[in-house]
Amino acid sequence: MDIRTTGGPATAEEIAAVDGVLGDPSSLWEGGVRHPADDHIAFGGHVTRAQRPVLLPVLHAIQDRVGWVSRGALEYACRRLSIPPAEAYGVVSFYGRFALEERPALALHVCDDIACKCAGADELCSALERDFGPAGKTWHRSPCLGLCDRAPAALVERAGAHHEDRQVAPFSVEAAKQILRGGAWPSQLKPLSPTLTPMGGGGLLRRVGVVDPDSIDSYREHGGYAALTRAKEVGPEGVIREVTEARLLGRGGAAFPTGRKWDSVAKAPARPHYLVCNADESEPGTFKDRELMERDPFAVIEAMTIAAFATGCEKGYLYVRGEYPLARHRIENAIEQTRAHGLLDVEIEVRRGAGAYICGEETALFNSIEGKRGEPRNKPPFPVQAGLFGKPTLVNNVETLVNVLDILVDGGAAFAATGTQDSTGTRLFCLSGHVREPGLYEVPMGTTLRALIDVAGGLHEGRKLQAVLLGGAAGSFVTEQQLDVPLSFEGTRAIGATLGSGAVIVLDDTADLKQILLRIARFFRDESCGQCVPCRVGTVRQEEVLHRLLNDRREESDIALLSDIAQAMRDASICGLGQTAANAITSAVIQLKVV
Repeated sequence: MDIRTTGGPATAEEIAAVDGVLGDPSSLWEGGVRHPADDHIAFGGHVTRAQRPVLLPVLHAIQDRVGWVSRGALEYACRRLSIPPAEAYGVVSFYGRFALEERPALALHVCDDIACKCAGADELCSALERDFGPAGKTWHRSPCLGLCDRAPAALVERAGAHHEDRQVAPFSVEAAKQILRGGAWPSQLKPLSPTLTPMGGGGLLRRVGVVDPDSIDSYREHGGYAALTRAKEVGPEGVIREVTEARLLGRGGAAFPTGRKWDSVAKAPARPHYLVCNADESEPGTFKDRELMERDPFAVIEAMTIAAFATGCEKGYLYVRGEYPLARHRIENAIEQTRAHGLLDVEIEVRRGAGAYICGEETALFNSIEGKRGEPRNKPPFPVQAGLFGKPTLVNNVETLVNVLDILVDGGAAFAATGTQDSTGTRLFCLSGHVREPGLYEVPMGTTLRALIDVAGGLHEGRKLQAVLLGGAAGSFVTEQQLDVPLSFEGTRAIGATLGSGAVIVLDDTADLKQILLRIARFFRDESCGQCVPCRVGTVRQEEVLHRLLNDRREESDIALLSDIAQAMRDASICGLGQTAANAITSAVIQLKVV
């Protein structure tokens, strides 16, 4: 008897999508046709269950093909992978980009996060509501799409056998109407971000806009793979020694010493070792890793190759945001060309995220790669001991890895000589909001915030600074009196702020700070994975209290309650999301006296 929990089987298109990833089924037990032997024995169960890590790619294949994941499609995928349907449903329902209800093949995602709010996203969404109805059917509201430098922004997807997805920015009501009414498909996003290199030369961005991102020959003509050659000359221990001497701290937000992390993985006795490049930058206001992947992808692959060589990693994963289609395509092309030229000494697999901010946390990212819900793990054990698949794992973000190229070519001592005592090298900052020239800028560590804003052209004529959100939604608000703070780890720490992932959102006197705070609260409420009570409940209560305070319905104890909620989340949450969910709101209450 064939017992089903849904109204019907998977369609031919859904079956084709799953089989396109997994290959044709070999037996009834894998979802294929019945053979006489199937009545007596089933082979390959262990092998099938070992394919659990490809669950996310399979779900993407279904969504790309038909525009949503039906119960029938999910059950067929579960049968092919020997995964209980309840578990698979828990995974697919966790990620924001997967639709569990039927929707049109064309999906328009419009960003309404902080930088886009400053650029008129609220008015844009109101116009779409008038013409196309509320969000959720024809079009969808979206958290930050990593296109803050050219806000407002949108992502367009068209499901089908030839799936397409494309970033569109700056976005307009006219463009939205054209897309939703079946007009011309939007042209490819043009790179517009201004960049600044120290003294006009060198730096992480020196190849951006110079090399052809689709050509390995162009990359090699501009010094590409010199660092890999140097790495093989000095050997794994020499590479780690140079990185340690450079005093490079992680650029993803945690600022952990990179050399110490590499050394720990290299010395870990358990095998195999895994390398993970965390390119799931989902912090509102951050887009530096996107720029590097889109415009200098071969540098990312060269850096991953060096990291794997130095730490003895047998396989690497690059986990890229699902909202970065151009970055993903260029990274995949860079891997193919590098492998074809015999320069890739490690297997690298690109994994596509599915809309979960929490997967920027390293252990949540491991769970996502393994085909599970992207929920953080308790630490210890730390990733260098037991990370991906329970094995020693080196995890770094894109900017951290690309720094290694210059460290090897110029030497760790030269790198350490730039910046400040604890913050060496240069840093990429993502400027957005109310500045004349939003974009990605590279400056030496220790440059003041005021100087950085001036480099981006300052504020528009006649406008006054209201605040700067430093570090994104998980960061802190900085006032005009604090603009001379050095942008270094120790400098920002001295004023109770953080560099975070390099987001700098400038807000002039036209910004509605109350609405921005409510958007930040909603962001953390939506993005909490729900695993731990302090974060799951705290983010909801924080938003509720903030609504009362900002709408003049306050109760006498609300300010104290907001502080208590923040402290509870900071002290008891499993991961950084809950621990930082109240940072910006608390700083707004203290620094800006918003409530």
